[in-house]
Amino acid sequence: MELMEPLLQMWLTFSVIIVGIFLYILDKFPMELVSLGIITSLLLLFHFIPVTNLASGLVLGPRALLAGFADPALITILSLLVVGHGIVETGALDSPIKFLVRVGSNFPVTVLVMSLITVMVISAFLNNTPVVVIFIPIMITLAKNLGKSPSLYLMPLSFVAILGGMTTLIGSSTNLLVAGAFQTTGGQELGFFDFAIPGLFLAIIGFIYVLFIAPRLLPSATSTSDNEAEVTGKQFIIQIDLTQGNSLIGEKSVAGMFPVLAGLTVQLVKKGEQNFLPPFDDIILEKSDSLIIATTRNEITKRFSEDENLFFDVKNKSIINLTQLEENTIPTSRGQKLIEVIVSPKSRLNGRTLEQTGYILSGGCKILGIQRRSRMKRTTINDIRLEANDTLLCVGTHKQIKSLRLNNDVMLMEWSAKEIPVKADIWKALTIFFSVVVLASSGIIPVAVASIFGAFAMIASGCINIRKAAFAVDRNIFMLIGAALAMGTSLQATGGASFLAMEMIDLLEGSSTAVILSAFFLLIALLTNILSNNATAVLFTPIAISIANQLEVEPFIFVTAVIFAANCSFATPMGYQTNLLVLAPGNYKFGDFMKVGIPLIILLWISYSFFAPWYYGI
Repeated sequence: MELMEPLLQMWLTFSVIIVGIFLYILDKFPMELVSLGIITSLLLLFHFIPVTNLASGLVLGPRALLAGFADPALITILSLLVVGHGIVETGALDSPIKFLVRVGSNFPVTVLVMSLITVMVISAFLNNTPVVVIFIPIMITLAKNLGKSPSLYLMPLSFVAILGGMTTLIGSSTNLLVAGAFQTTGGQELGFFDFAIPGLFLAIIGFIYVLFIAPRLLPSATSTSDNEAEVTGKQFIIQIDLTQGNSLIGEKSVAGMFPVLAGLTVQLVKKGEQNFLPPFDDIILEKSDSLIIATTRNEITKRFSEDENLFFDVKNKSIINLTQLEENTIPTSRGQKLIEVIVSPKSRLNGRTLEQTGYILSGGCKILGIQRRSRMKRTTINDIRLEANDTLLCVGTHKQIKSLRLNNDVMLMEWSAKEIPVKADIWKALTIFFSVVVLASSGIIPVAVASIFGAFAMIASGCINIRKAAFAVDRNIFMLIGAALAMGTSLQATGGASFLAMEMIDLLEGSSTAVILSAFFLLIALLTNILSNNATAVLFTPIAISIANQLEVEPFIFVTAVIFAANCSFATPMGYQTNLLVLAPGNYKFGDFMKVGIPLIILLWISYSFFAPWYYGI
């Protein structure tokens, strides 16, 4: 085959990238389908019109274009998603979240602002990827408890981490790559805080935008599914009979409520034949008392993992501890799930009380509570007669729940099944999590190795099973980063990036240094969202030095411009690792990043264009 001039392949590569980004923005097709289409187009393009190099032979073949799927950055992202999902599933961060919500219940904005400031400061000194991993579950839970959408906070979380990383030498791997390339070409050695002042200026400008403007542009829809919202929002009536060993015995009411039961609505306290309605004045809970409580299954799940003795009743089995067998209790077993079932219209349960059912459905699932669309009178749960369409909250193993599929008395709501965390797993998950953070941030082992170790440890220790780990690995991220790296490789190998830089220099020939510096910043800031930020940094550092020498100005000025501009990875999810981390939890689309990120890039570009000439005296 006769080899074509590289210029043709370059323009065809530009075409594929432009069409791909347009389809991402259009959002008419699934993101993974568009990503696969981009990869397929590039594979076909360079198969029939190959790019060759006399020194190295074939440059762009299937191995080079598909290398992104084995890239350490991709493996790191997917592994960290598994680690983060393990933290969420075990409920390991519930206690610190409760503290944050309690402290910030009257000042929620203050808590969120302080969290973002903390992330930005830490990111200046540590690898910002594990920092974001730490705060993703915190932001999600905090948003949920404040009644807000996580999508309002997760993208700002990623952006402030990037902004903080551009202020010091070690704040980002991009900074270190530029510093290394600068020194290799004979430039000065960059110090830790050599570019801290302009970096801090841009970080503050960006933080103000993220705090006040970004939330107005972000989608307000929750990142959870409708089913999940329905699962966590229903109120179930449950009964707690205080038998020997129950942790509530001895608790006293304060200001008409029981502090230990915060988050649960106590509707009635039964002492012998006497019933007490709220507010409860000077009531001390004693053995043989009964409490009728309305609460959500989400709260029940938390209570089970925190205090196994709260729902403990051996005698009546009305509210059975998850660990209880027919006569004795055993340590908490793994795999217990909460499930909802609906009483069928012709069910044999109609008209029967829960006490008559023995609180057990055929197959072994135990009934914890009841939810009815119509109002129920305040009485003990033993006296409530079941009706058609009542929703029962049950607990059982996978095998017990599966047996309900053949039960004609109830309709199984399989989507509502959710595994209950085991208390012992919390400490395992936290140990693994912070081990990954320490190992990655300290440089003892590479972040890719630390993240893979963390994912393996989460699964091997039982904190998360294979199915949930696979669920945490988002296919959009997998395909998106593979396509992004293929586009970046093609753009570099065909000379597209260098072509744009040289065209800019020719176009601005005769312009002032300040204008050229401004245009150079904007070009890199746009390309870093298509190429990887590290590739952009390495590619443009020698170009920056060359431009500075031609203009007879200090190369340090243009080199630091590369650092700041290459960190402006706000407009696409594949622009930076932290953007990919928040993509799935925030339920973002490709266009969301462009809608919020492009104005931020323009704002930073304009700010830098005015600040740099004054600061550097050019």
